[in-house]
Amino acid sequence: MRLLHTMLRVGDLDASLHFYTQVLGMKLLRKQDFPTGKFTLAFVGYGEESDTAVIELTHNWETSSYELGNGYGHIALGVNDVYATCETIRAAGGKIVREAGPMMHGTTVIAFVEDPDGYKIELIGCE
Repeated sequence: MRLLHTMLRVGDLDASLHFYTQVLGMKLLRKQDFPTGKFTLAFVGYGEESDTAVIELTHNWETSSYELGNGYGHIALGVNDVYATCETIRAAGGKIVREAGPMMHGTTVIAFVEDPDGYKIELIGCE
């Protein structure tokens, strides 16, 4: 496994992109709109996603701001087989909160597990 990205919910995507790229010097690696889900994902980082962990900025079109504390989303881990990894985690007593399968607005296979404090960890198929 390796750390892929950390997701943050942002109220103003343009302002966030300016901050991360112009203020912090990251590169905009990719950006995609999901009209049926009414959200946009933008990935920023100092290196390519294949080499280093990055930040996923998620902009939900109908939400203009968040209270500090609920803006945190999840940590993502790349795994070879999401289904098998879920079974291994379940066998070890881990809690699966979203079973392995394609994401709702795409085809990438994902799952979510929850740590003892309730923080979510996304498993993403990287086969």
